[in-house]
Amino acid sequence: MSTPPVLSRIVLGYSPMIDRTRSAVAVRLTVYPEPRDAAPDAAGLLEAVATVWPAPAAQAETATQPAGAPAVGGSATPVVLNIVSEPWLRAVLASRPPLHLLLEVPAFMATQPDCAHTLRALKAAGHALMVKGRPAQELPPEVRSCFSHALADAQDEPPDPPGPPDGASGTAGRIAGRIAVVRGGVDTMADLNAAFACGAVATLGWPLDGRADGVGSAAADIAVVTELMQRVDREEPVERLEAVIRKDPQLAFRLIRHLNSAAYGLPVEVSTFRHALMLMGYGPLKRWLALLLVTAGRDPALRPAMFAAVRRGLLMEELVRATADEETRGEMFICGVFSLLDVMLGRSFDELFRSVPVPERVQQALVEETGPYHAALTLARALEQGVRSDILAAADGCFLSLGEVNGALLRALAAARELA
Repeated sequence: MSTPPVLSRIVLGYSPMIDRTRSAVAVRLTVYPEPRDAAPDAAGLLEAVATVWPAPAAQAETATQPAGAPAVGGSATPVVLNIVSEPWLRAVLASRPPLHLLLEVPAFMATQPDCAHTLRALKAAGHALMVKGRPAQELPPEVRSCFSHALADAQDEPPDPPGPPDGASGTAGRIAGRIAVVRGGVDTMADLNAAFACGAVATLGWPLDGRADGVGSAAADIAVVTELMQRVDREEPVERLEAVIRKDPQLAFRLIRHLNSAAYGLPVEVSTFRHALMLMGYGPLKRWLALLLVTAGRDPALRPAMFAAVRRGLLMEELVRATADEETRGEMFICGVFSLLDVMLGRSFDELFRSVPVPERVQQALVEETGPYHAALTLARALEQGVRSDILAAADGCFLSLGEVNGALLRALAAARELA
């Protein structure tokens, strides 16, 4: 993936949009210009976004219905664009952005006559729009109708449950009686559950404190994966690895399906576990098992953590792709993927790493918060939180430029979509 020049002039952060099933249905990409007064580059920004979320081939520029309504996410709106700069947002709104983006518009801008004209034109062309924040006064009906979603922060009053337009109150009522409300700033499972109880259709944020009691229904899956990881780490012969696989035939099926997918791109079809191991080798198999370990749980509350763990691993690998050898890249991937394993399995890293083999440098980062991988892990966490100053400080700590960090993030998000 090429690196668009605009990536050296912006700061990016990201978070998931989570629906009622606790699944991440879209990614919210937050954009800050750097420096703050940098001249807008709407075409460059949209080009960069399209490297990860290209417009569907069948999408017509003359669509007659909003691409993002009534669905929250899915293929129609895989990305929510949060541009934290009025000049940059105005430039994007004026540039006929792709229909599959869900664009956030601050409420204060929606009240401005020139912006309202642009919003009506976008609505007529089939664009999906989300108003952000509390309007100081009720929006005119012709402006209200431009928005399919409203974003309210967690500290605001609860969104109104779905109901008739007449008599609506609160943030949603100032916009439209039946608008789909999305809660922002959701940091805990309690926040997430409260948002859905009050009628929100989705949330934005990182509720990473959710976990099942113990490992629940995933215990058998995790035990087999852990045993296989131990044997792979010792590079035991294929016959002994096959003996473990026989305990869970679905595991072998998932591995073969993974290798036969278009994303892996093998020239021949894989039909047996023995064949899979011959083609993969121990290193790639260990990487795949690490990924499988963090996605083996079936508790819906763990889905946001799974989403974050996979992307952390891919991001940390991409941060060093140009400078590190294959072994280091693999360890960085495992470090990111395992960085939420304590939350997901409800056990400390010290306890987990007695049974799950990990490299010493990964243990240093996760157990001691030190070592050569800790700076990259700090940057990965900062990108999730989306705070501009924290991202810039963490990038400096890794001795990486903005272009390098943003390029790595977009490549990681693109790779994650391939895994889905």
